[in-house]
Amino acid sequence: MNMTLQTFGVAALAAAAAIASTGASAHGDASHPAKPRKFDAGQVEDTPFGREGNPAKAVRTIRVDMADTMRFTPAEIQVKRGETVRLVAANKGQVLHEMVLGTPEELKKHAEFMKTFPGMEHDEPHMTHVKPGQSGEIVWQFTKAGVFQFACLIPGHFEAGMVGKVTVK
Repeated sequence: MNMTLQTFGVAALAAAAAIASTGASAHGDASHPAKPRKFDAGQVEDTPFGREGNPAKAVRTIRVDMADTMRFTPAEIQVKRGETVRLVAANKGQVLHEMVLGTPEELKKHAEFMKTFPGMEHDEPHMTHVKPGQSGEIVWQFTKAGVFQFACLIPGHFEAGMVGKVTVK
């Protein structure tokens, strides 16, 4: 019995360390949603697919609908390099969805991690977790040319094809 408790404690500690090391943090639940993000220029970090954008500098708004058919509409968007856009993710379905920006490799890795921690919600500038009938937003500056993705990483959604493409020219 003592060995079992010790093993459980080590496993719990390892799980907590894994969560802390991912850059994604758990927060809130259906009854305690996350507070809206406030832009802080001093906290902006560059990523391979851009950086958090200043909402005051967003040049346009792109609405992306999310559906229980595990699809985004539109599934492809185009932006100019350096452009700051407001992405409004509207959940038209009956289940929870999210929109996460990233490289294909990062999204695939994060989707696998989400299988281990399916209740995880996010509070990162490139992510929004959206309840049915609600909308969330991401303000993002696309600083690098290339092809990136947005996806719903809730377990089963990504695997069902809930992925979109961002082309930055």
